[in-house]
Amino acid sequence: MTRIFSSLVLFIALGFSAACQHSVPATENSKQKAINTTIPVNDFEKQIKEKKDIQIVDVRTPDEFKGGHLKNAFNIDYRNAEFTSQVDALDKSKPTYVYCLSGGRSASAASQMEKMGFIEVYNMEGGMLKWNAAGKAVENPAASNNTSGMSMIEFNKLLSGDKYILVDFNAPWCAPCMKMLPELEALVAEKKDKLSLVKIDADKNKNLMKEKGINGIPHLELYKGGQLIWKHDGYISRNQLLLETKL
Repeated sequence: MTRIFSSLVLFIALGFSAACQHSVPATENSKQKAINTTIPVNDFEKQIKEKKDIQIVDVRTPDEFKGGHLKNAFNIDYRNAEFTSQVDALDKSKPTYVYCLSGGRSASAASQMEKMGFIEVYNMEGGMLKWNAAGKAVENPAASNNTSGMSMIEFNKLLSGDKYILVDFNAPWCAPCMKMLPELEALVAEKKDKLSLVKIDADKNKNLMKEKGINGIPHLELYKGGQLIWKHDGYISRNQLLLETKL
C-alpha cells in the first residue's frame, strides 16, 4: 500500500513539474525584447521612407533644428531639462528613429528611451553630418544655407604662414570636444612660436564640414605651409597628439 501511495505522489509531482515547464515559454514569449540599434544613413533613410506609423526625433538644439532637419521630425533637445517628460509623451510602441549632428547625443537618447520602455529605437550613424555629406534631402534648406559659415576659400586663407596650423572642428554640446579644447589651448600656448590653433564650430559651418567630408567631431587637422600633414577623428590626449605629430 505504501509503495502504491508513493508511486501516486511521484506521478502527480512529475505531472505538475511538466505542466510548469510547459507554461514557462508562453510567459517568456509574451515579453517582446526591445530593439536599440545604430544603423547606417542609407538604411535609416530607407526605413523612414518605407515604414508606416513611425516617429522621427531630432535631439539637437532648436537652433540646429531650424538650420535644416529631416521631414516629419519632432525636435526634442536631448540637453534640455524637459527631455524625459517630452519623450515620455511619444508612443512607445511605435518604431522611433533618432538622430543628432554626429550620432553621440542620439545614441545617448536612444539608450534612455530604451530604459523608458520604447520597443524599437533606431539611431542614425554619423547623424546629420553623414546625411548631408551623402547629399540627402533636408527640410528647411533656406535656413540651413543662412548658417552655412565660411567657404573653402576662406578656410584655406587661414592656413597660410610659416607656423603649423592645428584646426579643431568642434561644437559646444560635444563633451569630448570640450574636454580636449583646454588641452589644445595649453599646448598651443606652450608652442606659440611654431603652432597656431584655429577653432571651427561645426554647427555654424555646415557647408565646410560637408565639402571636407567630415562626418564626426571632434576632428583635428594639422597643416604646414597650407598642406595637410595629419588628421584625427575623436578625442586624443596631449601626449598622443605630440607622439603622432612630432610637434
